[in-house]
Amino acid sequence: MSTMKFCRECNNILYPREDREKKVLLYACRNCDHQEVADNNCVYRNEVLHSADERTQVLQDVASDPTLPRTKSVRCANCKHGEAVFFQATSRGEEGMTLFFVCCNPNCGHRWRD
Repeated sequence: MSTMKFCRECNNILYPREDREKKVLLYACRNCDHQEVADNNCVYRNEVLHSADERTQVLQDVASDPTLPRTKSVRCANCKHGEAVFFQATSRGEEGMTLFFVCCNPNCGHRWRD
């Protein structure tokens, strides 16, 4: 795992830098001229801790998202409210995109797909 490195001369952070001639990774200070050869070529690692098949959950506050389009041409089967937000996403185990709706009634939040 990569950790932050600090300059031995001035204690400022060292930033990764490439020495193209020698083809090595260096850590260099932006404050003084100190630099050192990296002991590991990994600069950053992003570890995803959830499984790939984990379904994306639609949160109820998605209905208040101002960036999502709204429609009044559908009715919620749960509360009969006449407005819903909608978006497209892939559904697990299916090919192509699926149209998802979320009821805009703050007391309902029912979700369905087309």
